[in-house]
Amino acid sequence: MNRHVTVGLDDSTESHAAAAWAAREASSRGVALRLVHVEEWPVTPEIPLTLTEALVERYETLLREAAERARRDHPGLDVTTEMVHGRAGAELTRAADESEVTALGSRGLGGFVGFLVGSVSLAVVATSTRPVVLVRAEQPGAEAGATESGATESGAAAGGAGAAEQASAGAEDAAATGSPPDVVLGLDISRPCDPLLEFAFGTAARRNLPLRVVHSWSPPASYGYAAILDPEIGTGLGRRAAEGLAELLRPWRSRFPEVRVVEKVVVGPAARELVHASRGAELLVVGRRGRRPALPHLGHVAHAVIHHSAAPVAVVPLA
Repeated sequence: MNRHVTVGLDDSTESHAAAAWAAREASSRGVALRLVHVEEWPVTPEIPLTLTEALVERYETLLREAAERARRDHPGLDVTTEMVHGRAGAELTRAADESEVTALGSRGLGGFVGFLVGSVSLAVVATSTRPVVLVRAEQPGAEAGATESGATESGAAAGGAGAAEQASAGAEDAAATGSPPDVVLGLDISRPCDPLLEFAFGTAARRNLPLRVVHSWSPPASYGYAAILDPEIGTGLGRRAAEGLAELLRPWRSRFPEVRVVEKVVVGPAARELVHASRGAELLVVGRRGRRPALPHLGHVAHAVIHHSAAPVAVVPLA
């Protein structure tokens, strides 16, 4: 099986933005790009054959045009297309499990309001054994009243033409905040996280971007009154957290010496801090613990950031 990056494609502008992100990622990794459309329309005698054929032709055209756009934007990129029949969540999860990384469109509400993450995207993010990235089409500063309705034929075409701009969304947002774009990694230093570190450092290295590592901590409840009476207690806990983060990152700094790493230890809820850190970032990377097929699980931090992050969000499953 060849190495590849997958994107789940439909005719929404968010999907076109995800395709542009995936094409850039595949090019940077030196692997193929796989465009997949899942057709859930049932083929039964009750549905006219002409309507079924029209739908198939419509999505074949969608795949072909997306492939041509990816090849034009990234000369030499190997692009394949595939139309699959079945349940979108199951089929995209299966495709994601065979990929180095998968990109899906996620409809944005604009500004700080966040994403509308559909059941299909949530199912794939919560169950895939490989990293999944959620990408939205709206540029920073879009009006908060963005519609939830699906894109029209003309709107989808316009989104496709402009989707390549999504790759530079982080740079534009960063210009507004006065700092260069970077990759933000949310890290829990108390648990094993090698796949998460591998993905974040690798992405920063391939894209020649700084890596900002954010570790959030809170004093145990039992420290509440003691910390008020003696501020040095909180200072000591914060110092140990910073030392633990530095120790965890040391071998990865050596492995990726070209990546400029900024360490940040903050006090407060992790989800809130990461959503704040996503403003101006090119990508926010978080982890997800385990996989239980009968009970897909997405932790509260990952769930919060995929709904409210200002940047695309990569969710990396951890052993």
